[in-house]
Amino acid sequence: MNPEQKQNRRYFLQNGAFAAAAVASGKVIADTQAPAEHHNGECQHQIKDEYDGFSRYKPSRGNDPDGDYYLGKLMPGFRSVDAGPAPFVAPDLNKLPHKMVNGAKEFHLVPQQVTREFLPGKPMVVWGFNGSMPGPSIEVTQGDRVRIIVHNELPEETTVHWHGFELPVQYDGSSTMTQNPIKPGKSFVYEFDVHEEGTFFYHTHVAMQEAFGMVGWFIVHPRNVFTPPVDRDFGLIFQNFHIKPNQTISDSWSMDWNWHTINGRSGPYTTPVVVKHGERVRIRLLNFAPMQHHPIHMHGHTFWVTQHEGARIPKSAWIPRNTELVGVAQASSFEFIANNPGDWMFHCHMTHHMMNHMVKHVGPRMRVGENVDAYLANLEARPPIDLTREDKGFETPGYPQGMKGMSMSDDSMKALWKRREVQGMRASVMMSVKGLMTAMRVLPEDLYHQVMETDNNIAKGAIFEEIVKRFGDPSTYEKTPMMKMDMMQGEMK
Repeated sequence: MNPEQKQNRRYFLQNGAFAAAAVASGKVIADTQAPAEHHNGECQHQIKDEYDGFSRYKPSRGNDPDGDYYLGKLMPGFRSVDAGPAPFVAPDLNKLPHKMVNGAKEFHLVPQQVTREFLPGKPMVVWGFNGSMPGPSIEVTQGDRVRIIVHNELPEETTVHWHGFELPVQYDGSSTMTQNPIKPGKSFVYEFDVHEEGTFFYHTHVAMQEAFGMVGWFIVHPRNVFTPPVDRDFGLIFQNFHIKPNQTISDSWSMDWNWHTINGRSGPYTTPVVVKHGERVRIRLLNFAPMQHHPIHMHGHTFWVTQHEGARIPKSAWIPRNTELVGVAQASSFEFIANNPGDWMFHCHMTHHMMNHMVKHVGPRMRVGENVDAYLANLEARPPIDLTREDKGFETPGYPQGMKGMSMSDDSMKALWKRREVQGMRASVMMSVKGLMTAMRVLPEDLYHQVMETDNNIAKGAIFEEIVKRFGDPSTYEKTPMMKMDMMQGEMK
């Protein structure tokens, strides 16, 4: 354990505020000790807290912009090369299982209509694979032979394209150009050797079906682990849909979009990425929006862009950024050292995408029965506005703006807060995360243990407040103000 980890543990054990907050939540945190050593990925190599002026545990730049460790460029994580690649994690998505058959990894992929809850209580009818939208992640290793049997359960013909792969043309999946479409109820076998390594994806090659959401990860781990190896490897798929206020089906012909999802969920239902303080992290981003780009911004950190379009970029060409523009059908990867503890926004910076439900107004007007005569008679005053929104017109079935100021049902709030990844965040976090937004949580090892490796019920704000006490300025910190209970459903921190 490094000196800073020891200091954090002593602080944690000596300070009773966090334990008191846990008691207030209804469950005592019994084990406040962090693991004795940092064993993420069987770390067996010597690591340092600082390399050439760049610190693993606090925001820093480094001494030389041309050096290997400037902004953590080649700083190793805790995982050794011998431990193999870090497990790929796409929050809220499953992995597609396989079995070895005649020397090939055999997968069964099923295009079908699925129902996906973009927000709690907001089920949308979309198209995906194997009961999921996006589809389950395919994960293989460079050099594998793969066999993917596609069983079409859609009501129309389809094909599957393996985006970015250099494979025999008959298996490219271009509808009618390279194969006959797969008819409803029929199957087709794609089989090829994978000589590449990197970030790829699969998707239907029928345009309107793409707009319905038919995409999934296809991750190829390198035969020889990239150096420096990462401790965490995450994948996030960004998508847009146009679903009218009284509908649950996307209008695939639309030129505008009002629902925005990350891995099939919309903020605040997007699941945060949670990492340990000091780890080396990789984020893979895929923009599968029908026609809009996404400038993805990460708060609190600077990252290195290390991969584009399924190809590793030579280290000499890596670029440091905090915002990466990802175009339609493009995939980018970036890596960074998680050296700044806290709950950090991670989002598309297009203002239309930083919220949901931007649709034409449905329901009654704000000023019912008013006309311009009332204004002309007295330009210094305005007629009063009825802000109660109690009119039945606001109860249009499926009306996406039903959140109305973030007032959500008890069941919806329970669904948002029951996830381990949000435990201990500020009570108002569900108001700030919307649309194409999620969070990246960088937690000291003992706090990570409490959040991700126990079933303790942690009070809202307890983890965040503890981080402020350790790394910030507690004297200026303001807790979340008290709000209506039907808005936040819980205590304020």
